[in-house]
Amino acid sequence: MSCFSYKKLSCCLCVLFLALALNSNAADTLHVITHKRVTVVTDPVKGSKLYKAWGKFPSANTPVRQIKLKVKFGCPDSMRCADWDYKDHITIRRKGGKKGASQDYEIGRMLTPYGGAFSKDWTFEWEVDVTDFSLLLRDSVEIEYNHTGYEPNKDRGWSVTLDFEIVKGKPAWEPIAIQKIYDGTYSYGDSSNSIEKALKPVVFNTLSQAGFARLRVVQTGHGMDVPDGCGEFCSKYRELWYDGKMIDKRSIWKTCGDNPLYPQAGTWIYNRANWCPGTLMQPDIYDLDLRSGKQHTIDINMQNYVSSKPSATEVISAYLIQYKKAAVKNDIAVEDVITPSLKDAYRRQNPSGIKPQILVKNMGSAAITKLRVRYGIKGFPKRVTDWKGIIKPAATTILTLQGTVNAQTGINAFEVELMLPNGKKDAYPTDNKMISAFEAVPKQDSVLVVYLLTNNQPGQNSYALVNEKGETVKGRALGSLKANTIYRDTVHLPQGQYQFMLQDTAGNGLEFWANPKGGRGKVRLLNKNGFMIKDIDSDFGSAVQYAFEVGGPIAPVTAQTSFGLYPTRTNDKTTFDYYANFAEDVKVQIITDPGDKVVEEHDYPQLKEGIFTYDLSRFPKGRFYLKVLINGEEKFKKRIRLKE
Repeated sequence: MSCFSYKKLSCCLCVLFLALALNSNAADTLHVITHKRVTVVTDPVKGSKLYKAWGKFPSANTPVRQIKLKVKFGCPDSMRCADWDYKDHITIRRKGGKKGASQDYEIGRMLTPYGGAFSKDWTFEWEVDVTDFSLLLRDSVEIEYNHTGYEPNKDRGWSVTLDFEIVKGKPAWEPIAIQKIYDGTYSYGDSSNSIEKALKPVVFNTLSQAGFARLRVVQTGHGMDVPDGCGEFCSKYRELWYDGKMIDKRSIWKTCGDNPLYPQAGTWIYNRANWCPGTLMQPDIYDLDLRSGKQHTIDINMQNYVSSKPSATEVISAYLIQYKKAAVKNDIAVEDVITPSLKDAYRRQNPSGIKPQILVKNMGSAAITKLRVRYGIKGFPKRVTDWKGIIKPAATTILTLQGTVNAQTGINAFEVELMLPNGKKDAYPTDNKMISAFEAVPKQDSVLVVYLLTNNQPGQNSYALVNEKGETVKGRALGSLKANTIYRDTVHLPQGQYQFMLQDTAGNGLEFWANPKGGRGKVRLLNKNGFMIKDIDSDFGSAVQYAFEVGGPIAPVTAQTSFGLYPTRTNDKTTFDYYANFAEDVKVQIITDPGDKVVEEHDYPQLKEGIFTYDLSRFPKGRFYLKVLINGEEKFKKRIRLKE
């Protein structure tokens, strides 16, 4: 984080203070950082490049409660962010020193984002629970980051940090053994090489002391068969069989329009085979019953599929971990705070001022049917609620808590504590509490103006302004909007918390470069004097929201700017629109990609609002960037595909 100016310095100090408070049990949490801002680029000749590093993990006799792998991306200091959505693997390569035995266990799979439009200070952090590999993450371990792909490597790449956050303490389930079930890239749709020949049933023996087994599966589809688009762009189902019975059947498919990392430069909204660009894969977890001293069989089957021109593959890693029975009966843990939060993974839900949401996990052997939750903002009175439902052993669920998030302007701390699972004393209370740093929603005047310019496909769009009771106080329903029309709705609001929600049923927002027939729409939220309160990026995918509070002290008007560029795929002209709260010196540059050569430049002194059309027909086929600098500082960059 870059801290400058007194206001931003104060904010940074607040975040630092809250981070220290969040890790108040510092002696119980340690971080093993194997890769720290490593510049990662492709090897265009081989298609993959390995980045290896050793980490010193806890010894085998140190009790470990939880391990999270945090993966942080940024742009390298000397390069711009990379372009393509490549499949990267994070692997335990060796264990026990430089001459340690080969392990080759994939513990994380990263699908890189389309980074062509990210600014130099862009960062994003993902995380995944890797506690299931706690038997292997001990002593000296070599971790490998394998970056695949073929794009140029001289001027673009990623800055990658791998941080293992390890919470010491008595494990909820003690692991006994771990084994590979499947691990590979399997041809799919090839009649001469059926995937079922590779995904053969696997038999394993129940170990003594084992109470249950956990199957951990990560699967993504790749390739581009004609005409089906398999395996990346086709939805096929997978069956999981255990001891001759099908225990799960699910589509290997993922909706991408709600990706928390948005917008991206490429086809980030397109749904894919269980992954999206800019995703650290979350595993499918299956806990399996065991019979003492008996053999069991696991079998994964894919939907029958044959292609006339096969290129599809299914990349599957599956591991079986045998655990002892749960250490205790009644044990609940706070896994995460979804709202209010500053975490990147929850960007679409935050800031939030209505109904906090927490993720909880049952760490005991008994199903939890009730518990007590105490929660609130540090410095304000706490609320207590009694929850009823059912959380099966090892299962997680999201609890939506009632009430508003009353907070002071700036950075605050949300505190939550779980108590009395099943009405009993929690057997392991250490993980019952969590503090989440968050930013308070802005405070605004009682008059709000919703400026909505529809695109060519208004039937896909709607908006609703909801109060803290969940009541819609103003909205435009699906099917009520006309194409290429400006709606200006003025709303007078009483004091309280509100949430503005804009939706697109097609998942392509009010603008998407690969949907030229859709055109471009725009939404801005204005105050009674016409100043912009919130500019909403038209390339938002499925939905976007904005939370605010009506009541003093009202946040001052800031130097917000709104940028638009459409179309970004053209044979000749493109149009740039600009809207700002205050007039400033603006420079627009059109730059070659690659090469960063300025081929056209325009200066607009003291610009507040304007629409400008640029004719690029004299340039050859290729890619360009339109870059906007305000008072000499880069504020906007978007790619233009010319004659492609």
